[in-house]
Amino acid sequence: MEKAAAEGSMAAAEHDPERSQHHLTVPSGLTQSEFDDLKPCVAEFHTYRVGPGYCSSLLGQRVHAPLDTVWRVVRRFDRPQTYKHFIRSCTVREGFVMSVGGTREVNVISGLPAATSTERLDLLDEDRHVTGFSITGGEHRLRNYRSVTTVHGFERDGSIWTVVLESYVVDVPEGNSEEDTRLFADTVVRLNLQKLASVTEAMARDGGANFQV
Repeated sequence: MEKAAAEGSMAAAEHDPERSQHHLTVPSGLTQSEFDDLKPCVAEFHTYRVGPGYCSSLLGQRVHAPLDTVWRVVRRFDRPQTYKHFIRSCTVREGFVMSVGGTREVNVISGLPAATSTERLDLLDEDRHVTGFSITGGEHRLRNYRSVTTVHGFERDGSIWTVVLESYVVDVPEGNSEEDTRLFADTVVRLNLQKLASVTEAMARDGGANFQV
């Protein structure tokens, strides 16, 4: 049933120029075989309404660590600095509970066209390993930024690894082109995913002893 629904969503996207076409292009670093397995997920979680003035992209990262190890880090909405570059600090309200609607205040390192960011947890599915957030305020240029991250375990020929997909949609700032906006956002997301791989692969090697849940 889910596969049929996903195929229907992909077919609809192909005939709708205002829907992102992420299911058509394999993200850099992934194989066609991996992406074929992930297409239903792309259709369900990584498809956005786009049009003039909007920019969207999908990136992927292969991680040589078990799914549970990677999800353990990705799910921590209150600790993005564990694997995200350019974050100086992150604070949440006293009594914060990891649930949809929770917010965090992020301080960005100097040198970027941003200072602070207020972000809301929009999606957290512990069973399907899906999380997403949106930027709702702060001093930055990423207006109406929404992002979804999904984590997928693979096991073939005796090998175990994980693929992480992260997509976003954001307004194109006045005075910028869609290409420039995508280049900036893609660079930040790609660096974050690379650091996620480095952090979680190290955790897998030492059993996660140095990571506090």
